[in-house]
Amino acid sequence: MSVRRLIPVLLIAALLLALVPATAAQETVTIRARCRAGATEEWRCNNFAEVEAQVEAALGIDIQLELIQDNLDWGPYKQEFQLSSEAGEAVDIILSGHEDIGAWSVAGFVIPLDDLIPNYPEFADVVPSLWDSMKAPDGLIYGIPQDAEARPLYFSKPLLSDLGWSDEEIASLSDRIMAGEFTFEDMLDTAQEAVELGVVEAGNGYWHRPVNGPDLLYFYYGMGGSVLDDEGNMVFDKQAALDVYTQFADARERGVMNGSHLGIAWVDWHTAVAPGEKVLFASGGTWFWFDWALNYVGDRGGEDYLWENIGVALIPAMKTGKPITLTHPLAYMVSSSSKNVDVAMALLAAITTPEANNRHAIGSAHLGILNAQLESEEYKDARFLSLAHSMLDYTTFIPNHPNWGAWSEAYWAGIQSVESGELSPEAALDVVVSRLQNEIPDIIIR
Repeated sequence: MSVRRLIPVLLIAALLLALVPATAAQETVTIRARCRAGATEEWRCNNFAEVEAQVEAALGIDIQLELIQDNLDWGPYKQEFQLSSEAGEAVDIILSGHEDIGAWSVAGFVIPLDDLIPNYPEFADVVPSLWDSMKAPDGLIYGIPQDAEARPLYFSKPLLSDLGWSDEEIASLSDRIMAGEFTFEDMLDTAQEAVELGVVEAGNGYWHRPVNGPDLLYFYYGMGGSVLDDEGNMVFDKQAALDVYTQFADARERGVMNGSHLGIAWVDWHTAVAPGEKVLFASGGTWFWFDWALNYVGDRGGEDYLWENIGVALIPAMKTGKPITLTHPLAYMVSSSSKNVDVAMALLAAITTPEANNRHAIGSAHLGILNAQLESEEYKDARFLSLAHSMLDYTTFIPNHPNWGAWSEAYWAGIQSVESGELSPEAALDVVVSRLQNEIPDIIIR
């Protein structure tokens, strides 16, 4: 074609292109999420990557997703968020324990979500009771539940057998605890017998967690104590705390405990407890189960080994007469530093589905947060979760109060002092009360 004939063709093509509207460039939004995750818990942040394309298509944007996930200790992890929040540079989404809602909402580090939650139908399926743990003292919701769990009692079937228990007695222990027929005192009696007969070494009759944490509160609750009164004021019940300290001091005197597990590294704690060969009774989290199967008895048969050797039950009844456990839901919170709250919420809604939460729950022995999960075949087929889920009927929560940390540390100091033999229960109580009055001036001591 000659140049003279080509020019009109090019002009027509140019005219046609001018009539076609240009496609607008997609907006690029950066979202940063920070998660703490152990060996079996990486879906906490990884789930966001699974739904990134879905949310991009729904919003018509390009998301630059930055996931920051490791197993940093909770103290430094929370301090990291607090410092970055004070600088106005915090991540968009932070995962933490629901109890942090109390302090972080008051400090203005996280935002209330009540006006946003109704915009996303996925949140309507969350187990209703979990929303209560997402509320700050002002009554507003500041978190989206990420997982739930329970804190059960684990017991060694082989060691109970060595103690002379029949297979039927061992198999029925969980049911007897649930019925209130086998109490915490019965457990300590059994543990003392195991020590006296040489079934376990002195101090290995019963172990709770080696460091401070939510689990320890169910002893105080089990003795009839409260942390908040009906008006939301922080309280400390001296008699309930004294009963806890007296019980642990008595357990020390009987050789059931001797403080040997206090302060040890978690890996050493799990190594001693998981195989069921050294410690008769121990209390911990439901998520321990899959961690043990993978990392501590994997070479012995994993979960099959655990079913054969480890039993699971509620924490036996104490003074209140009811077995007990504690649920410590983790929560996704949206930072006040976020410039893209709607995108952050869309991502949170996209992972609040049975498919996404099952990936986490089943892989890490955490309980589901959605009603629909209870009906999914995948969840129902997870034998351990099915067993543990009924424990939510007996559960308690720690309070979302700004002074919870100070209360908890003082209470824990009392436990440490009596278990180590440093103080009597009465002396420990006096020290704890004095510390609480100094650190929480408006606390009600009763």
